[in-house]
Amino acid sequence: MAIRSYRAYTPGTRNRSVPRFDEIAKSEPEKKLTYGKCPKQGRNNRGIITSRHRGGGHKKLYRIIDFHRDKSNIPGRIKTIEYDPNRNAYIRMINYEDGDKKYILCPRGSEIGNTIISGPTSPISIGNTLPLTNMPLGTAIHNIELTPGKGGQLVRAAGTVAKIVAKEGQSVTLRLPSGEIRLVPQKCLATIGQMGNVDANNLRIGKAGSKRWLGKRPKVRGVVMNPIDHPHGGGEGRVPIGRKKPLTPWGHPALGKRSRKNNKYSDSLILRRRMN
Repeated sequence: MAIRSYRAYTPGTRNRSVPRFDEIAKSEPEKKLTYGKCPKQGRNNRGIITSRHRGGGHKKLYRIIDFHRDKSNIPGRIKTIEYDPNRNAYIRMINYEDGDKKYILCPRGSEIGNTIISGPTSPISIGNTLPLTNMPLGTAIHNIELTPGKGGQLVRAAGTVAKIVAKEGQSVTLRLPSGEIRLVPQKCLATIGQMGNVDANNLRIGKAGSKRWLGKRPKVRGVVMNPIDHPHGGGEGRVPIGRKKPLTPWGHPALGKRSRKNNKYSDSLILRRRMN
């Protein structure tokens, strides 16, 4: 993905950069594969804010993505590559030979007109989906299942990639983008290739209004709040937090405290924890 930079002809364009969308081949989504998304704005069924800093933003249509890739041994041709406002990765429209149309994630190096296929006997090429047991060691993959038949759950963000490290018994050892090394059943499906739009994290927003278009509201530091609003609040002028360690607004440890539950069901499947 190419990045387009702005000259500083206004304060909002200083250090601003946006994607060029050179790969995008269509702007209007397939109507049958979309539905209206009602924004919750971070509130629960009682209207109480449970996720802060959400709200507003441009109106979106949700694209129905095929994470299962369960159309076995039916070739499909890539018709379009499209922008999806609900994720930072691009998506592509597939026309299958049986007349069906579906959206799937777009890996790096995918081009319009290429043919993809799913199934145990699929060739090892970008965009094809097959069980982990049929892939050689060192294969770069994305959209990985954790439970056979449930659909891809891991490695779906832009630029991410996992690799097959080893095979033993009924499990495959994967190295995930976070650095975690984990066991996954060999019957699980995965798609070959690295996720596209690799420069998604190199963009510079440039101004606060761009964040509001994305549905993200402003954040305020705890040290500038009142004591009733945050444990870091209070004091005269610029003062430190006044505590041994930083806390969340609700008094829980923040910035580095591991929040994973003890004795979780998947602890035995994780061979090495993630680095960060």
